[in-house]
Amino acid sequence: MSATTKKKHVERELAEDYCLPKDQESIVQLIKPRGNNLHQVKTADGEEFLVSMPHKFRKHVWIKRGDFVVIEPIPEGNKVKAEIVRILMHDHILHLKENKLWPKEFEYEKEVADPEQKNEGHTQENEDESGESSDDEHLFENPNRKRVVYEETESESEESDGTSDTED
Repeated sequence: MSATTKKKHVERELAEDYCLPKDQESIVQLIKPRGNNLHQVKTADGEEFLVSMPHKFRKHVWIKRGDFVVIEPIPEGNKVKAEIVRILMHDHILHLKENKLWPKEFEYEKEVADPEQKNEGHTQENEDESGESSDDEHLFENPNRKRVVYEETESESEESDGTSDTED
């Protein structure tokens, strides 16, 4: 299977898979990356430990501090105690809240993070025809690259049409 095909399957799984956490799985918040695809996480109880990112997510999905993931414990792990099973997007979190599976300890962190993103990051480019914000177009965009948007002004469009205000 090619890398592009793998990436397509991972992206589809992230966008369409609304599974609820199973018995052993738990929801944690990422605190900081530790290198070599290891991340330090915090549970709802406040416990901190390292988790590993499986190979299928590497170089396909970017996660940052404050994101939430579903993990599955590794029984033989001393330092690395779990592995990331699923990365939770905004829609997944809403689905978990509807099913009353979202930890109450994480309510405050998400409420603090949401207003900043909606007020500062809310532009007309993120809105579709219905006026709703769609984060899907930025879902798998590399955050280290600046997004360039070219806009054409009225004066540029008049000049390019060959019509100008001055006549000879």
